[in-house]
Amino acid sequence: MKLTRIAASMVLAGLAGSAYATNGMNVEGYGPIASGMGGASMAYDNGNAAMMNNPATLGLAADGHRVDVALGFLGPDVSARCDGGPCAGMSASSGGDAYYMPAVGWTRKTGNLTYGLGMFAQGGMGTEFEANSWIGMADGLPQRSELGVGRVIAPVAFNVNPNLSIGGSVDFVWAMLDLRMAMPVPMLSSLITVPPTGALGGALGSLGATDVARLDFSNGNDFTGKARGYGLAGKLGFTYKINPMFTVGGTYHSKTDLGDMETSSSGASFIVNGGAMAVPGKISVRDFQWPETYGLGLAVQATPELMLALDYKRINWKDVMKNFTMTYSAMGDSVTFALPQNWDDQDVFQLGVSYKATSALTLRAGASFSDNPIPDATMHYLFPAIVEKHYTVGLGYAVNPTSDVNFSLQHAPEVKQTNPNFGYTVSHEQTSFQLMYSKRF
Repeated sequence: MKLTRIAASMVLAGLAGSAYATNGMNVEGYGPIASGMGGASMAYDNGNAAMMNNPATLGLAADGHRVDVALGFLGPDVSARCDGGPCAGMSASSGGDAYYMPAVGWTRKTGNLTYGLGMFAQGGMGTEFEANSWIGMADGLPQRSELGVGRVIAPVAFNVNPNLSIGGSVDFVWAMLDLRMAMPVPMLSSLITVPPTGALGGALGSLGATDVARLDFSNGNDFTGKARGYGLAGKLGFTYKINPMFTVGGTYHSKTDLGDMETSSSGASFIVNGGAMAVPGKISVRDFQWPETYGLGLAVQATPELMLALDYKRINWKDVMKNFTMTYSAMGDSVTFALPQNWDDQDVFQLGVSYKATSALTLRAGASFSDNPIPDATMHYLFPAIVEKHYTVGLGYAVNPTSDVNFSLQHAPEVKQTNPNFGYTVSHEQTSFQLMYSKRF
């Protein structure tokens, strides 16, 4: 297969880059080999998903070309219950319950050098609540969010010697966001950090305490957001074989350098009381970044058939999720809002087992455990990235000596969290799968 054809496939697949909350906003595992083992991936060959996990593990592969084509499905089940006021006891279920995430990667190993190109969904979050739900009661219109982040990745790995491999990647990153969010005017006013001074300020000043305002920018497309931003990031990693039984690996993923996510000059609307007043304008989501991550792992080849893997990751959400800041520009004026987030850094422990049952069939199982990075006081029903545990199973089947299929199934049990300031409780669980076809030549 020619490299140009592979690149063209990535461009087409890159139109679909959304994923939804698991470890914070990160998918719990990239590629069905790793996700079938609880997401553990730092110290063994897990295919081209190494571009997202630890690029140094590409050096553990055999010589030649490898192409992976994958499809992921994420099925979040989110609901929100009103705990007080006129809506007390009412519950609303999110209609955002099925999301698909393609991925594709090509690598070539020749001697000590491995290089390639790939496209992966990084992560995100989102929910959708109908106008007839208690959430829609705010102004009689639906509320929704859809945040997606993806990467096109150029990795390189080098085998320094038979035991040590090092690797890195340059990542082109894109982020996209749809948002339909309503709140009482006094609450919205309390979030203003840079007030308007012109015509927009006059329009806002005419609103009263009983009015409901919303920021609305959404194209309803599962694959592209109304606001978009682009930038760069990178990764470094290593693996070291201590002896034939033990291999250690580690990786560092840099914080992204994304530009502001922006709509067109009239791609957003400021809407009052469900449409009594609507002002078209532009949204700029300021300095939204993906966090830096550290990872360290161990793989134990206990027998020729049995391998155990254990990873630890530190995801530094605190540095990038202090506030969710947006500037709305219209009527020759602008206003900036900051929705507090105050996320904590997150520790993630992932463990898995792989057993080669026959020459063709490999069975996998694993689990992932993390803490919820979102404080009660800032948890929002449009961004409920609160799940903590994942239990996974998977299998791999060699169709022939150069082709195989891998599959994983993941489940995150229900987690509930209450925001005492806003008076609601959110519950969130997930079931997902990943399917991949691989060809070596």
